[in-house]
Amino acid sequence: MKSELSNSSASSFGALSALQKSERMPVLFLGHGSPMNAIEDNEYRRKWQALGAEFGTTRPRPQLILCISAHWLTTGWRVTGMSRPRTIHDFGGFPKELFDQQYPAPGAPGVAKAISEAVQEPPIALDQEWGLDHGAWSVLKPMFPQAEIPVLQLSMDYARPPAEHVAVGRQLKGLRDRGVLIVGSGNIVHNLRAARWNSGSNEAYDWAVEFDTKIAERIERGDVEGLADFQKLGSLAQLAHPTYDHYLPLLHAAGATEPGEPVRFFNESYQLASISMRSAMWG
Repeated sequence: MKSELSNSSASSFGALSALQKSERMPVLFLGHGSPMNAIEDNEYRRKWQALGAEFGTTRPRPQLILCISAHWLTTGWRVTGMSRPRTIHDFGGFPKELFDQQYPAPGAPGVAKAISEAVQEPPIALDQEWGLDHGAWSVLKPMFPQAEIPVLQLSMDYARPPAEHVAVGRQLKGLRDRGVLIVGSGNIVHNLRAARWNSGSNEAYDWAVEFDTKIAERIERGDVEGLADFQKLGSLAQLAHPTYDHYLPLLHAAGATEPGEPVRFFNESYQLASISMRSAMWG
């Protein structure tokens, strides 16, 4: 599998002529937690708002956002190819205000086609049905509330080994030099089965803190292979992720980084005692 988009591969992205060469964009991994974070005035939403304000002021404004959400699992990889992706409310039991939320960001069919043509191992198919699920819009709406920046969403093949998710991220790395902000949206710890519904942001199970700490250390070291080998942590990994759909976006994001690239953490707290909201920005 290719390690990343080479210069020749990038030049074969015919539709990427619509994206100007740019200062290298950062990579984000956002712990998204509860969908209610999209509308509640809490520390997480306020941090997403502040982060979004950095773009266009101290950082270049993205020309396009490529989001990898924990909530779109497919056989093989897919990328949204429609011009107007719908807002998906893929949850239940929440107030009407949350279901009323819309994020009408445009798509970018030409860029989606170019990505599909350039990344061949594994193939990335074009999708005309999905849209933007809450793993994408719940974090992007606070960051970029005007919904003017085109957004593509990339699915994940849960059946494939973690190392392949890193490899997909590596192949997308070259997009960062074309003004593309790569955003992984999931959680470093995500176990709803163990949720304590009345817990505070500083309360967490010992196993949640231990797993979150170990993964944070690997992120700081730039140990991408160690991130992919998280299952070697055995029962600790199983407690942190009874299913690891929320962990896989981290691997895509880490794969798109450069060795030695600086990283900073934010939102370093917990929801429901069993969800780590730790987020990271590289670059």
